[in-house]
Amino acid sequence: MAEAPLDKVAVIGAGAWGTALAMTAHRAGRRVSLWAREADVVEAVARDRRNPFLPDYPIPAEIAVSGDLSAVVAQAGLVILVVPSQFLRGMARAVEAVLAAGVPVVICAKGIETDSGKLMSDIVAEEMPGRPQAVLSGPSFASEVAEGQPTAVTVASEDAAGGAEAASSSLAAKICLALGNESFRPYISDDPVGVEVGGAVKNVLAIACGIADGLGMGSNPRAALITRGLAELKRLAEALGGRRETVTGLAGIGDLTLTCSSTQSRNFSFGRALGQGMTPEEALAGKKSVAEGAVNARSVTQLARRLGVEMPICEAVNAILHDGLSIRDAVQALLTRPIKAESRELEPHVILPHPSAANDLQANDMV
Repeated sequence: MAEAPLDKVAVIGAGAWGTALAMTAHRAGRRVSLWAREADVVEAVARDRRNPFLPDYPIPAEIAVSGDLSAVVAQAGLVILVVPSQFLRGMARAVEAVLAAGVPVVICAKGIETDSGKLMSDIVAEEMPGRPQAVLSGPSFASEVAEGQPTAVTVASEDAAGGAEAASSSLAAKICLALGNESFRPYISDDPVGVEVGGAVKNVLAIACGIADGLGMGSNPRAALITRGLAELKRLAEALGGRRETVTGLAGIGDLTLTCSSTQSRNFSFGRALGQGMTPEEALAGKKSVAEGAVNARSVTQLARRLGVEMPICEAVNAILHDGLSIRDAVQALLTRPIKAESRELEPHVILPHPSAANDLQANDMV
Protein backbone atom coordinates (compact mmCIF):
# COMPACT_ATOMS: atom_id res chain seq x y z
CA MET A 1 0.00 0.00 0.00
CA ALA A 2 1.05 3.58 -0.56
CA GLU A 3 2.26 5.64 2.39
CA ALA A 4 0.26 8.43 4.02
CA PRO A 5 -0.50 11.43 1.80
CA LEU A 6 1.94 14.30 1.57
CA ASP A 7 0.63 17.00 3.90
CA LYS A 8 2.09 20.39 2.90
CA VAL A 9 1.79 21.27 -0.80
CA ALA A 10 3.47 24.25 -2.49
CA VAL A 11 2.13 25.26 -5.91
CA ILE A 12 4.52 27.28 -8.08
CA GLY A 13 2.64 29.40 -10.60
CA ALA A 14 -0.60 31.29 -9.90
CA GLY A 15 -2.14 31.23 -13.34
CA ALA A 16 -5.61 29.73 -13.71
CA TRP A 17 -4.40 26.12 -13.63
CA GLY A 18 -2.01 26.62 -10.71
CA THR A 19 -4.74 28.33 -8.71
CA ALA A 20 -7.22 25.55 -9.49
CA LEU A 21 -4.70 22.91 -8.39
CA ALA A 22 -4.06 24.81 -5.16
CA MET A 23 -7.81 24.78 -4.50
CA THR A 24 -7.89 21.06 -5.31
CA ALA A 25 -5.12 20.29 -2.81
CA HIS A 26 -6.94 22.38 -0.19
CA ARG A 27 -10.17 20.43 -0.77
CA ALA A 28 -8.16 17.24 -0.31
CA GLY A 29 -7.19 18.42 3.15
CA ARG A 30 -3.64 19.53 2.44
CA ARG A 31 -1.99 22.66 3.81
CA VAL A 32 -1.37 24.76 0.70
CA SER A 33 0.82 27.70 -0.30
CA LEU A 34 0.75 29.32 -3.76
CA TRP A 35 3.58 31.29 -5.38
CA ALA A 36 2.68 34.12 -7.79
CA ARG A 37 5.18 35.90 -10.01
CA GLU A 38 2.92 38.93 -10.52
CA ALA A 39 2.74 41.41 -7.62
CA ASP A 40 -0.78 42.44 -8.68
CA VAL A 41 -1.97 38.85 -8.22
CA VAL A 42 -0.59 38.73 -4.67
CA GLU A 43 -2.22 42.09 -3.93
CA ALA A 44 -5.58 41.09 -5.46
CA VAL A 45 -5.73 37.86 -3.45
CA ALA A 46 -4.74 39.68 -0.25
CA ARG A 47 -7.45 42.30 -0.89
CA ASP A 48 -10.47 40.24 -2.02
CA ARG A 49 -9.30 36.57 -2.18
CA ARG A 50 -9.68 36.43 -5.96
CA ASN A 51 -7.03 35.84 -8.63
CA PRO A 52 -7.38 37.97 -11.82
CA PHE A 53 -6.50 34.84 -13.84
CA LEU A 54 -9.45 32.96 -12.31
CA PRO A 55 -11.71 35.74 -11.03
CA ASP A 56 -14.98 33.85 -10.64
CA TYR A 57 -13.78 31.55 -7.86
CA PRO A 58 -12.81 32.83 -4.38
CA ILE A 59 -9.57 31.45 -2.96
CA PRO A 60 -10.00 29.99 0.55
CA ALA A 61 -8.34 32.02 3.26
CA GLU A 62 -6.34 28.96 4.33
CA ILE A 63 -4.33 29.04 1.05
CA ALA A 64 -1.30 31.30 1.59
CA VAL A 65 -0.49 33.30 -1.57
CA SER A 66 2.91 35.00 -1.79
CA GLY A 67 5.62 36.18 -4.15
CA ASP A 68 8.30 34.98 -1.73
CA LEU A 69 9.51 31.69 -3.20
CA SER A 70 11.48 30.62 -0.13
CA ALA A 71 8.49 31.16 2.13
CA VAL A 72 6.13 29.27 -0.20
CA VAL A 73 8.27 26.11 -0.38
CA ALA A 74 9.32 26.16 3.30
CA GLN A 75 8.35 22.85 4.97
CA ALA A 76 6.69 21.64 1.76
CA GLY A 77 6.35 17.88 1.35
CA LEU A 78 5.40 18.24 -2.31
CA VAL A 79 5.98 20.97 -4.90
CA ILE A 80 3.75 21.34 -7.97
CA LEU A 81 5.34 23.21 -10.89
CA VAL A 82 2.64 24.97 -12.93
CA VAL A 83 4.46 27.44 -15.18
CA PRO A 84 4.49 27.76 -19.01
CA SER A 85 6.78 25.22 -20.63
CA GLN A 86 9.32 27.72 -21.97
CA PHE A 87 9.81 29.15 -18.44
CA LEU A 88 10.13 25.82 -16.63
CA ARG A 89 13.93 25.61 -16.77
CA GLY A 90 14.48 28.94 -15.03
CA MET A 91 11.74 28.26 -12.50
CA ALA A 92 13.04 24.78 -11.68
CA ARG A 93 16.50 26.25 -11.12
CA ALA A 94 15.09 28.91 -8.77
CA VAL A 95 13.03 26.39 -6.78
CA GLU A 96 15.96 23.98 -6.48
CA ALA A 97 18.01 26.73 -4.82
CA VAL A 98 15.54 27.05 -1.92
CA LEU A 99 13.86 23.63 -1.64
CA ALA A 100 14.88 21.03 0.92
CA ALA A 101 16.61 17.93 -0.41
CA GLY A 102 14.44 14.97 -1.32
CA VAL A 103 11.15 16.85 -1.65
CA PRO A 104 9.42 15.53 -4.80
CA VAL A 105 8.10 17.75 -7.58
CA VAL A 106 5.11 17.33 -9.89
CA ILE A 107 5.44 18.73 -13.41
CA CYS A 108 2.28 20.28 -14.84
CA ALA A 109 3.93 22.26 -17.66
CA LYS A 110 2.94 20.90 -21.07
CA GLY A 111 5.38 21.28 -23.92
CA ILE A 112 8.79 20.63 -25.43
CA GLU A 113 11.69 23.01 -24.96
CA THR A 114 12.45 25.05 -28.06
CA ASP A 115 15.74 24.22 -29.83
CA SER A 116 16.84 21.50 -27.36
CA GLY A 117 13.75 19.36 -28.03
CA LYS A 118 13.79 18.21 -24.41
CA LEU A 119 10.75 17.07 -22.47
CA MET A 120 9.81 18.90 -19.28
CA SER A 121 11.01 15.91 -17.23
CA ASP A 122 14.43 16.15 -18.88
CA ILE A 123 14.65 19.81 -17.92
CA VAL A 124 13.72 19.12 -14.30
CA ALA A 125 16.25 16.26 -14.15
CA GLU A 126 18.96 18.68 -15.33
CA GLU A 127 18.02 21.60 -13.09
CA MET A 128 16.94 19.56 -10.03
CA PRO A 129 19.33 16.57 -10.22
CA GLY A 130 18.37 13.53 -8.20
CA ARG A 131 15.05 14.96 -7.04
CA PRO A 132 12.01 12.62 -7.29
CA GLN A 133 9.61 13.78 -9.98
CA ALA A 134 6.23 12.94 -11.48
CA VAL A 135 4.04 14.30 -14.26
CA LEU A 136 0.36 15.33 -13.98
CA SER A 137 -1.78 15.78 -17.09
CA GLY A 138 -5.28 15.16 -18.39
CA PRO A 139 -8.51 16.80 -19.55
CA SER A 140 -8.99 19.62 -17.05
CA PHE A 141 -10.18 23.14 -17.72
CA ALA A 142 -9.08 25.21 -14.73
CA SER A 143 -12.45 26.89 -14.23
CA GLU A 144 -14.30 23.57 -14.01
CA VAL A 145 -11.74 22.18 -11.54
CA ALA A 146 -12.08 25.33 -9.44
CA GLU A 147 -15.85 24.98 -9.53
CA GLY A 148 -15.53 21.42 -8.25
CA GLN A 149 -16.86 19.66 -11.34
CA PRO A 150 -15.84 15.98 -11.64
CA THR A 151 -12.39 15.76 -13.24
CA ALA A 152 -10.01 12.85 -13.90
CA VAL A 153 -6.27 13.18 -14.61
CA THR A 154 -3.20 10.95 -14.88
CA VAL A 155 -0.18 11.13 -12.57
CA ALA A 156 2.91 9.28 -13.83
CA SER A 157 6.23 8.41 -12.23
CA GLU A 158 8.93 5.99 -13.32
CA ASP A 159 8.92 4.11 -10.01
CA ALA A 160 5.36 2.95 -10.71
CA ALA A 161 6.74 0.41 -13.21
CA GLY A 162 7.19 -3.22 -12.18
CA GLY A 163 3.73 -4.38 -11.18
CA ALA A 164 0.91 -3.63 -8.77
CA GLU A 165 3.06 -3.44 -5.65
CA ALA A 166 5.45 -0.95 -7.21
CA ALA A 167 2.60 1.13 -8.58
CA SER A 168 0.79 1.17 -5.21
CA SER A 169 3.85 2.49 -3.37
CA SER A 170 5.12 4.80 -6.12
CA LEU A 171 5.48 8.56 -6.04
CA ALA A 172 2.54 8.76 -8.47
CA ALA A 173 0.38 6.88 -5.94
CA LYS A 174 1.40 9.18 -3.10
CA ILE A 175 0.52 12.23 -5.19
CA CYS A 176 -2.84 10.72 -6.16
CA LEU A 177 -3.61 10.20 -2.46
CA ALA A 178 -2.47 13.74 -1.64
CA LEU A 179 -4.62 15.45 -4.30
CA GLY A 180 -7.61 13.16 -4.76
CA ASN A 181 -10.94 14.39 -3.40
CA GLU A 182 -14.65 13.89 -4.08
CA SER A 183 -14.50 15.73 -7.40
CA PHE A 184 -10.85 15.29 -8.46
CA ARG A 185 -9.91 11.71 -9.40
CA PRO A 186 -6.28 10.95 -10.36
CA TYR A 187 -5.09 7.70 -11.99
CA ILE A 188 -1.62 6.16 -11.58
CA SER A 189 0.67 5.63 -14.59
CA ASP A 190 4.20 4.29 -15.01
CA ASP A 191 4.72 6.04 -18.37
CA PRO A 192 5.79 9.67 -17.80
CA VAL A 193 7.00 10.02 -21.40
CA GLY A 194 3.65 8.99 -22.88
CA VAL A 195 1.82 11.34 -20.52
CA GLU A 196 4.15 14.23 -21.35
CA VAL A 197 3.92 13.81 -25.11
CA GLY A 198 0.13 13.80 -24.92
CA GLY A 199 0.14 17.13 -23.13
CA ALA A 200 2.71 18.72 -25.44
CA VAL A 201 1.20 17.78 -28.80
CA LYS A 202 -2.50 18.28 -28.04
CA ASN A 203 -2.06 22.05 -27.83
CA VAL A 204 -0.75 22.16 -31.41
CA LEU A 205 -3.61 20.00 -32.63
CA ALA A 206 -6.08 22.25 -30.79
CA ILE A 207 -4.87 25.16 -32.92
CA ALA A 208 -5.58 23.09 -36.05
CA CYS A 209 -9.11 22.33 -34.85
CA GLY A 210 -9.62 25.98 -33.96
CA ILE A 211 -8.57 27.03 -37.45
CA ALA A 212 -11.11 24.62 -38.97
CA ASP A 213 -13.81 26.03 -36.69
CA GLY A 214 -12.84 29.59 -37.58
CA LEU A 215 -13.14 28.72 -41.27
CA GLY A 216 -16.73 27.68 -40.63
CA MET A 217 -16.04 23.97 -41.14
CA GLY A 218 -18.30 21.39 -39.46
CA SER A 219 -17.84 18.24 -37.44
CA ASN A 220 -16.23 16.04 -40.10
CA PRO A 221 -12.98 18.02 -40.31
CA ARG A 222 -12.70 18.18 -36.51
CA ALA A 223 -13.17 14.43 -36.16
CA ALA A 224 -10.54 13.83 -38.84
CA LEU A 225 -8.06 16.21 -37.20
CA ILE A 226 -8.52 14.64 -33.75
CA THR A 227 -8.20 11.09 -35.06
CA ARG A 228 -5.23 11.67 -37.34
CA GLY A 229 -3.70 13.96 -34.73
CA LEU A 230 -3.89 11.08 -32.29
CA ALA A 231 -1.95 8.96 -34.79
CA GLU A 232 0.77 11.64 -34.85
CA LEU A 233 0.81 11.71 -31.07
CA LYS A 234 1.20 7.92 -30.88
CA ARG A 235 4.12 7.93 -33.32
CA LEU A 236 6.02 10.62 -31.39
CA ALA A 237 5.37 9.01 -28.00
CA GLU A 238 6.63 5.66 -29.26
CA ALA A 239 9.74 7.20 -30.80
CA LEU A 240 10.59 8.77 -27.43
CA GLY A 241 10.11 5.54 -25.50
CA GLY A 242 6.50 6.06 -24.39
CA ARG A 243 3.63 3.63 -24.98
CA ARG A 244 0.76 3.90 -27.47
CA GLU A 245 -1.56 2.64 -24.74
CA THR A 246 -0.88 5.73 -22.62
CA VAL A 247 -1.84 8.00 -25.49
CA THR A 248 -5.30 6.41 -25.60
CA GLY A 249 -5.87 7.40 -21.95
CA LEU A 250 -6.75 10.59 -20.10
CA ALA A 251 -3.47 12.37 -20.88
CA GLY A 252 -3.77 11.57 -24.58
CA ILE A 253 -7.13 11.24 -26.24
CA GLY A 254 -8.89 12.59 -23.14
CA ASP A 255 -7.01 15.88 -23.15
CA LEU A 256 -6.99 15.99 -26.95
CA THR A 257 -10.77 15.68 -27.19
CA LEU A 258 -11.32 18.36 -24.56
CA THR A 259 -8.85 20.86 -25.96
CA CYS A 260 -9.94 20.42 -29.57
CA SER A 261 -13.64 20.93 -28.87
CA SER A 262 -14.11 24.05 -26.78
CA THR A 263 -13.44 27.77 -26.89
CA GLN A 264 -12.43 27.46 -23.21
CA SER A 265 -9.13 26.19 -24.64
CA ARG A 266 -6.73 29.08 -25.23
CA ASN A 267 -5.14 27.15 -28.10
CA PHE A 268 -8.47 26.36 -29.78
CA SER A 269 -9.52 30.01 -29.47
CA PHE A 270 -6.20 31.16 -30.88
CA GLY A 271 -6.63 28.86 -33.91
CA ARG A 272 -10.23 30.00 -34.32
CA ALA A 273 -9.06 33.60 -34.56
CA LEU A 274 -6.56 32.58 -37.24
CA GLY A 275 -9.28 30.80 -39.19
CA GLN A 276 -11.41 33.94 -39.02
CA GLY A 277 -8.64 35.92 -40.69
CA MET A 278 -6.42 37.30 -37.93
CA THR A 279 -2.65 37.09 -38.12
CA PRO A 280 -0.87 35.22 -35.29
CA GLU A 281 0.26 38.54 -33.85
CA GLU A 282 -3.29 39.94 -33.90
CA ALA A 283 -4.69 36.77 -32.34
CA LEU A 284 -2.21 36.90 -29.45
CA ALA A 285 -2.36 40.65 -28.85
CA GLY A 286 -3.54 41.67 -25.40
CA LYS A 287 -3.72 38.10 -24.06
CA LYS A 288 -2.60 37.67 -20.44
CA SER A 289 -2.63 33.89 -20.71
CA VAL A 290 -0.32 31.76 -22.88
CA ALA A 291 -1.30 29.72 -25.95
CA GLU A 292 1.31 26.99 -25.44
CA GLY A 293 0.64 25.45 -28.85
CA ALA A 294 1.88 28.55 -30.65
CA VAL A 295 5.35 27.99 -29.19
CA ASN A 296 5.22 24.22 -29.19
CA ALA A 297 4.29 23.96 -32.87
CA ARG A 298 7.91 24.73 -33.62
CA SER A 299 9.50 22.63 -30.86
CA VAL A 300 7.28 19.61 -31.60
CA THR A 301 8.00 19.65 -35.33
CA GLN A 302 11.72 20.19 -34.77
CA LEU A 303 11.82 17.17 -32.48
CA ALA A 304 9.71 15.05 -34.86
CA ARG A 305 12.01 15.79 -37.81
CA ARG A 306 15.04 14.91 -35.72
CA LEU A 307 13.47 11.55 -34.85
CA GLY A 308 12.13 10.91 -38.35
CA VAL A 309 8.50 10.95 -37.16
CA GLU A 310 5.83 12.03 -39.64
CA MET A 311 3.48 14.68 -38.16
CA PRO A 312 1.78 16.46 -41.09
CA ILE A 313 -0.92 18.27 -39.08
CA CYS A 314 1.62 19.71 -36.63
CA GLU A 315 3.86 20.61 -39.58
CA ALA A 316 0.96 22.49 -41.20
CA VAL A 317 0.25 24.46 -38.02
CA ASN A 318 3.93 25.31 -37.65
CA ALA A 319 4.14 26.45 -41.28
CA ILE A 320 1.07 28.70 -40.85
CA LEU A 321 2.40 30.25 -37.64
CA HIS A 322 6.08 30.58 -38.41
CA ASP A 323 6.70 30.19 -42.16
CA GLY A 324 3.93 32.28 -43.67
CA LEU A 325 1.99 29.43 -45.31
CA SER A 326 -1.58 30.45 -46.06
CA ILE A 327 -4.34 28.51 -44.33
CA ARG A 328 -5.90 27.70 -47.70
CA ASP A 329 -2.71 26.14 -49.00
CA ALA A 330 -2.15 24.26 -45.74
CA VAL A 331 -5.63 22.71 -45.91
CA GLN A 332 -5.18 21.71 -49.55
CA ALA A 333 -1.75 20.24 -48.87
CA LEU A 334 -3.12 18.09 -46.04
CA LEU A 335 -6.09 16.86 -48.08
CA THR A 336 -4.06 15.94 -51.16
CA ARG A 337 -1.17 14.19 -49.43
CA PRO A 338 -0.44 10.74 -50.86
CA ILE A 339 -3.10 8.19 -49.87
CA LYS A 340 -1.86 5.85 -47.14
CA ALA A 341 -3.16 2.92 -45.12
CA GLU A 342 -4.66 3.61 -41.71
CA SER A 343 -3.42 0.53 -39.87
CA ARG A 344 -0.10 0.64 -38.06
CA GLU A 345 1.14 -2.44 -39.95
CA LEU A 346 0.37 -1.20 -43.46
CA GLU A 347 0.97 2.52 -42.96
CA PRO A 348 4.72 2.51 -43.80
CA HIS A 349 4.24 0.34 -46.88
CA VAL A 350 1.25 1.80 -48.77
CA ILE A 351 1.74 5.18 -50.44
CA LEU A 352 -0.38 6.11 -53.49
CA PRO A 353 -0.37 9.45 -55.31
CA HIS A 354 -3.52 11.45 -54.54
CA PRO A 355 -5.65 11.86 -57.72
CA SER A 356 -6.24 15.56 -57.00
CA ALA A 357 -2.69 16.43 -56.07
CA ALA A 358 -1.51 17.54 -59.53
CA ASN A 359 -4.57 19.73 -60.19
CA ASP A 360 -4.26 21.31 -56.76
CA LEU A 361 -0.63 22.10 -57.33
CA GLN A 362 -1.55 23.84 -60.59
CA ALA A 363 -4.33 25.76 -58.86
CA ASN A 364 -2.04 26.78 -56.01
CA ASP A 365 0.57 27.94 -58.48
CA MET A 366 -1.99 30.32 -59.97
CA VAL A 367 -2.78 32.00 -56.62
